[in-house]
Amino acid sequence: MQTLKKYWLGLLILILIVISGYFLYLKLNPKKLPPNLIMGTGRIDGDLINVNTKYSGRIKELFIEEGDFVKKGQLIAVLSSEEYENQLQSIESQIDAKNKEIESKKLEFKMAKESLPEDVNKARFSIESSKAMLLEIESNIKSMEKVVKQDEEDYKRYKNLTERGLFPKEKFEKIKLKYETDGDQLEALKEKRRQILALINTSESNLIQAMATLKNIEILQNAILALESNVKALQAQAQQIRTILNEMKIISPVDGYVVDKVANKGEVVGSGMTIATVVDQKDLYLKMFVDTIYTGKIKIGDKAVIFLDAYPDKPIEATVVKISKKAEFTPKDVAVREDRIQRVYAVHIKPNRPNSLLKIGLPAIGVISIDGKNFPKSLDELPEL
Repeated sequence: MQTLKKYWLGLLILILIVISGYFLYLKLNPKKLPPNLIMGTGRIDGDLINVNTKYSGRIKELFIEEGDFVKKGQLIAVLSSEEYENQLQSIESQIDAKNKEIESKKLEFKMAKESLPEDVNKARFSIESSKAMLLEIESNIKSMEKVVKQDEEDYKRYKNLTERGLFPKEKFEKIKLKYETDGDQLEALKEKRRQILALINTSESNLIQAMATLKNIEILQNAILALESNVKALQAQAQQIRTILNEMKIISPVDGYVVDKVANKGEVVGSGMTIATVVDQKDLYLKMFVDTIYTGKIKIGDKAVIFLDAYPDKPIEATVVKISKKAEFTPKDVAVREDRIQRVYAVHIKPNRPNSLLKIGLPAIGVISIDGKNFPKSLDELPEL
């Protein structure tokens, strides 16, 4: 029994000696790169694209999260703006009123051509025109009342914030001025409504006295043309606002994925503000760092491969696209083969084809071949840094 124990103990000691000898051999004889290969470490980087707003508004819908893949033209967010929506509603109301006024004038034009007394035609024209104007004024008053109501809410809210020192005073003064100006416009519209009502009463009184005259057909025809021109101008304004509202639909400019979601649903964003940051898959590259002693051997267009830690047996074919003109101190998270090296050059290696495995910030190893040969097929073939 004692002899058997001594046998196993001796065998164990022998195994340990063999293992130690193997690791000592690896330490004294490390793997070496072929002279035509240059190796470096770094991280996946890319040119970020900020997706910005063109007009200010509140984020009504947001359809992305960080890390999501998006296609070019895909809807990312939808903004809303009560100001533009109210403007569009007001203009559409004006167009409706003008069209009704045109219909009224065309009817009067037909009656004038049928030899109605001129004064009668004038009185009726005045009445119908005033009623059409009244419809327009009523519509404008309703729209302006909404605007003034919103102005009042903004004024009270920002007044409180300003008194507490949470909002710039000069911006509050602009809000106050808008509130007062819009209020004056509302009162002016109401005064104009009173004038139109008085005009309608006067025209109705004159109608009785105007039975023997005919409306000037030419003037009426010109008035119709003028109104139709006004309608075209209003339609152009409405189309412009619709274009603005359409621009408040934020779409992705590229195929890629979302690196950073800057804004959230419900937030108010100004014009030119960033909603999200995306990166184009085609623009991803490995920014690796190379010892200064090897930089002179590398040139733009050299073939290379990229290895990711998670996929050590999947080399990604790539090409050198940029070599830094200026050396920099070795980053803390970058290893170089020579301990004495303190400064390195950044080299950009771009995959020959977009690769879904690449993500910004991933650590990676790049291997450049100065003659396009002897590429490793696995990380196991490379020496440790």
